[in-house]
Amino acid sequence: MSSFWQHKNIFITGCSSFIGSWLTELLLQEGAHIVGLLRDIVPQARLFRLKLNEKINVIEGTVDDYFLLERVLNEYEIDTVFHLAAQTIVGAGHRSPLPTFETNIQGTWNVLEACRRNRSLVKRIIIASSVNAYGVQEKLPYTETSPLRGTYPYDVSKTCTDLIAYTYFHTYDLPVVITRCGNIYGGGDLNFNRLIPGTIKSVFYHEPIIIRSSGTVKRDYCYVKDVARAYLTLAENVEKLHLAGEAFNFSSGSQVSVLDIIYKILEIMDQKDFPIHILNEAKGEMKDQYLSIEKSKTVLDWFPQYSLQDGLRETVEWYKGFFSTS
Repeated sequence: MSSFWQHKNIFITGCSSFIGSWLTELLLQEGAHIVGLLRDIVPQARLFRLKLNEKINVIEGTVDDYFLLERVLNEYEIDTVFHLAAQTIVGAGHRSPLPTFETNIQGTWNVLEACRRNRSLVKRIIIASSVNAYGVQEKLPYTETSPLRGTYPYDVSKTCTDLIAYTYFHTYDLPVVITRCGNIYGGGDLNFNRLIPGTIKSVFYHEPIIIRSSGTVKRDYCYVKDVARAYLTLAENVEKLHLAGEAFNFSSGSQVSVLDIIYKILEIMDQKDFPIHILNEAKGEMKDQYLSIEKSKTVLDWFPQYSLQDGLRETVEWYKGFFSTS
């Protein structure tokens, strides 16, 4: 354990989210004092299953409430902000774009404006964007200098998240850094519309695997433990390496098709002949998208520690335990 995070006051928006719970757990292990913003109480969420909520200061509210955010930063004397709260489901954004825009865009400027008003306290701000911020582009992999041009509602909301963070750095000199992650997977993701948890659930309950796309689209995947460590590595170096205003890609650095992911899961679960139904009807999704992580390797000395096979094995074991006790 390093001493960097010991006794620091940390604010995490979306603390009960999939990534938020892992980040909360890691920061608690590092000795930080955490204030978590919580919109919904979901008893099955990992934050509650591990009783992490009992070890942090939980603030019930949303990023739509600007004055709540400003009060939290001031009264808890927050040193570091991790802004994870977002509407993260691509399909939900396509069906109903306004809540996605309100949470992802307005929520981001609310967080950043509250930080600006508490600039004497806040030393570093990590804003979670996404690979989707890059939109559809011919040149792959995306690098941090690739243009940001989302097309569909969720993607546009993440493009805007990036640009708002960028302007708060350049206009107000806020110590903002941006993360753009590939497809994050691991235990605790309760959105079973996503490929990996959905596939594991189908196999566990003996239901056919449904693929909305053609199954041939390629993505890169990053294990949630690697992502949580990436967030801490980035935050620890904001001042040391003068990273304010920069963006960093985090992912595995390799590309895998949807069908290949499913086959890997079926092999791990010893169900190689399991039925798969390919609908090929997905809307609002891009074909291939994957990231270059050379900047993260070079600047931060960050590398994913988990292979896809090892990450999937741990993930399958987590969900076996989850489904057996739910």
